[in-house]
Amino acid sequence: MHIQRTLTRQRIGAAAGIAAPVLAFVCILVAVASHSEFSWTNNALSDLGIVPGITGPLFNFGLYASGFLGIDFAVFGLFAYLKKSVVGRAGAIVFAGAAFALIAIGVFNESFSGIHFDVSVAFFVLAPISLFILTGAFVLAKQVRTAVFTIAIAIIASLPWILRFVYAYVPNVAIPETVSGVAVSAWTIVISFKIIKHLDAKV
Repeated sequence: MHIQRTLTRQRIGAAAGIAAPVLAFVCILVAVASHSEFSWTNNALSDLGIVPGITGPLFNFGLYASGFLGIDFAVFGLFAYLKKSVVGRAGAIVFAGAAFALIAIGVFNESFSGIHFDVSVAFFVLAPISLFILTGAFVLAKQVRTAVFTIAIAIIASLPWILRFVYAYVPNVAIPETVSGVAVSAWTIVISFKIIKHLDAKV
């Protein structure tokens, strides 16, 4: 019975890893659609968080709700899946930290300028770092294809920011935020399905 409850909890954690990105980007895209003045080149995504009406609340809800789901995925899905690996557990903890920062971005919107900047940086730094750490865990576990996929996503998530600060290819940060967020989201969904497949094999 205890084992069955544990497996069920892990499955819920993996399901949260699928739901989190879907919820986040549905809310973000609806918020973008609801605010005609938004510009992908001249705005940050977080600018939507202080727009009156439905736009701001919807955008912020998407962030903190998906952040809570992300913590669920990190703790009960990813951490449990990699619990035999110290490196894997460390990567899962850092990923949970990134998810916590995502919650804080939604709670402390641009009205809290200093805190908002700090937690935004924390999210976009911690998410790729967690993937670099997790790459090591997958290498040690001899999951080579997963390791290659993970480090590729980590690079994709990091590169838009490196290029933005080196070349300033866009006036504002909505594009690097989106590219980085989509990359991490794709990884989360793929790994969640991998965890579910692993759990199915135990049944």
